[in-house]
Amino acid sequence: MRVVVFLWLVIVSTSVFSKEYIVEIYKMKFSPAEITIKEGDTVIWKNVEKRQYHSVWFKQLQKEEPDYFFPDESYQHSFEKLGDFPYECGPHPRMKGKVIVTI
Repeated sequence: MRVVVFLWLVIVSTSVFSKEYIVEIYKMKFSPAEITIKEGDTVIWKNVEKRQYHSVWFKQLQKEEPDYFFPDESYQHSFEKLGDFPYECGPHPRMKGKVIVTI
């Protein structure tokens, strides 16, 4: 019983303390281009362009490019592992960013 209660507390405390961070996409750039977050946090990329579509492609995690998202749409990803996670925009590979996940 104690183990179940302990696991429940860990799950609840993790979700209570996790945060969301916003990265805006504007003028063909990720802003901020590099962001440091904690394990369990979520990053939300918001496309605030007027006409351009984008993607957020973590090539080390995903073999295929994810779907594009258009102006006023967003994409989000929660990070459950520590490390550095570089990414790029599939249709615009010069657009690069990095998520750094720490303890």
